[in-house]
Amino acid sequence: MLDHIFRPKSVAVIGASREKGKVGYNVLNNLVKHKFPGKIYPINPGAKTILGKKCFQSVLDVPGAIDMAVFAIPARFVVDAFDHCGQKKIPSAVVISAGFKESGRTGAELETQLGEKVKQYGIRVVGPNCLGVIDTFSKLNASFAAGMPAKGNIGFFSQSGALGTAILDWSLGEGIGFSKFVSLGNKLDVDESDLLQAMGEDDKTEVILGYIESVKDGIKFLEVARSVTSKKPVIMIKSGGTEAGARAASSHTGALAGSEKAFSAAFAQTGIIRVTAIEDLFDYARAFSSKRYPKGNRMAIVTNAGGPAIIASDAVEHSTLRMAGFEKTTIETLRCALPPSANLYNPVDLIGDAKDDRYTAALNAVFGDPNVDAAFVIFTPQAMSEPDKVARAITQCSAGHKSVLSVFMGGPTVKDGIEILSRASIANYYYPERAVAAMEAMVRFQDWRKRPSPEYKKFEVQKEQVQSMLAEALERNQTEIGEYHAREIISAYGFKVPGSVIANNAADAEFIAEKIGYPVVMKIASPDILHKSDIGGVRVGVRTREEVREAFVEMRARARRFFPGAEVWGVSVQEMLQGGKEVILGMVRDRQFGPVIMFGLGGIYVEVLKDVSFRIAPLSVEDARQLIRGIRSLPLLQGARGEKPIHIEGIVESLLRLSQLVTDFPEIFEIDINPLKVFPEGREPVALDARLTLKRNEVKP
Repeated sequence: MLDHIFRPKSVAVIGASREKGKVGYNVLNNLVKHKFPGKIYPINPGAKTILGKKCFQSVLDVPGAIDMAVFAIPARFVVDAFDHCGQKKIPSAVVISAGFKESGRTGAELETQLGEKVKQYGIRVVGPNCLGVIDTFSKLNASFAAGMPAKGNIGFFSQSGALGTAILDWSLGEGIGFSKFVSLGNKLDVDESDLLQAMGEDDKTEVILGYIESVKDGIKFLEVARSVTSKKPVIMIKSGGTEAGARAASSHTGALAGSEKAFSAAFAQTGIIRVTAIEDLFDYARAFSSKRYPKGNRMAIVTNAGGPAIIASDAVEHSTLRMAGFEKTTIETLRCALPPSANLYNPVDLIGDAKDDRYTAALNAVFGDPNVDAAFVIFTPQAMSEPDKVARAITQCSAGHKSVLSVFMGGPTVKDGIEILSRASIANYYYPERAVAAMEAMVRFQDWRKRPSPEYKKFEVQKEQVQSMLAEALERNQTEIGEYHAREIISAYGFKVPGSVIANNAADAEFIAEKIGYPVVMKIASPDILHKSDIGGVRVGVRTREEVREAFVEMRARARRFFPGAEVWGVSVQEMLQGGKEVILGMVRDRQFGPVIMFGLGGIYVEVLKDVSFRIAPLSVEDARQLIRGIRSLPLLQGARGEKPIHIEGIVESLLRLSQLVTDFPEIFEIDINPLKVFPEGREPVALDARLTLKRNEVKP
């Protein structure tokens, strides 16, 4: 995939320049300087040769085929030059030129025109407004970056050209190699999903890094990411999110969701390792590129300094990693090999005068322990220490053994040792906390790869009934569906709802309450009043005829006062369920990823506590369980202070039914089921209230 972009046999530089410092010069110079083995064609009508290469007036004048064109001309000339590429049947292009949609209205119009040409000719395009493309194995540097990274197993793509240049510079300084480097720019054609797939299929790329600000096609991204992360680690940093859209939402779910929540859910469900700092991106890249994956989460620490070892131990305990417990034979081996003042238990403290022989003895013992999955080796420079010899001891002891990360703390004194470790593909960190975070990321990736195939469930539902109800609502231009009809909709998808009857007057309310049995719940019944609690339109625990009459009169009066133009059907009287807990299930449709499902504690406090979690539908069974495990207040559902635990599988089924509903009907834009009353095993969950919002003109045929 994208072979003509990464492995072209010939490249034309449109806008090649003789003037140093110009983009057209730098691109051509990078191709020549780094010995691109294919043919290079500078396109410049005003020059005969540049950097020893014959110039051509147009790509149409070039004899033979061209695999890729690189544009380094002003934006206003790109569209016309693109026609020449189409006529020449060039299969790929890198449009470095800026001045498109990022520059304003005129640039956006130019980009639209260019997009039409891309579709017309079927040319795959990176950019516009990008840094370029690098493939170290094909010796292609079609960029204006200052330098060529070494060959390596890391593929990187970035939506930010500036960040890309910083990472290239970092790689040169750290000696980190890349297989591929791509600056996405405006993503007119080739996007993050295309590059994920291409790097996932590339045998030279074993780790994929990415920086994105948005996703062009959320559904495609989810599918590709799931496939790629089953084989290779994908580590991404995402910025540029906004919660502005959430402030205008009509549901609890809409108010609590947003772009960032959707991205976090997408990353969690596809196995992408998300980092929030560029420093972490670098740290994880070091660890993963070594390919020394731990088999489990049991860690050992070997050190010559107590303080850093304590910091490392604390970091392990605060993570999902665990400190390994040594076998008795391991402890006895350490006792025989180390001085009496050394600590034999985890962490193993060799004390400050430790040299390479002491490290060798300790590491051999630790690596041989079946309870140890991986190790951190800490070294701090002392007057008598020899960092280069210690580094060689680490490389020798770890060869063919377990995963290891080193923490050589210091500056010039430890430089030679770090270089030895680097040549042996052992990642080094200057601080123990960063090493622990990188190791934890590797363990998470290993756990992701071991996960079973997702299980999806389908329920027998009354889909036609819901389809008819939604179509009728949209025909009436009704986009807000209140409790009464919302309960019918979710009932058709298997949700249990309490018995309820609408009373038109106080006397009817009294009769209905007597028939249902006290206590009862009373709610104002109106399709125009969605947040009933806000106006005193809900009364819980009504126990007498007098209280029923008083509640009815007061609710009607409040409805007239706060919503004088609202259609009011009356007051709903429903049975009151005793016991159990209240949770909320909801969905809001994200513009990039589609239906985002929310779960949390329900009732009136959901937006106050904000203890909720998110996943993207359709949900697998495990996705639903992860939603439940994702809230901080999970212990309240598991049984606190002697209470019976809530039947979690009942919540799982409710989440799966909601997922099926919102997947079946894309016209549902938002939905809240709040509260869903949940009980210990033996009682089904009951949806006490629901409301939903429709999106116009999306009724399914």
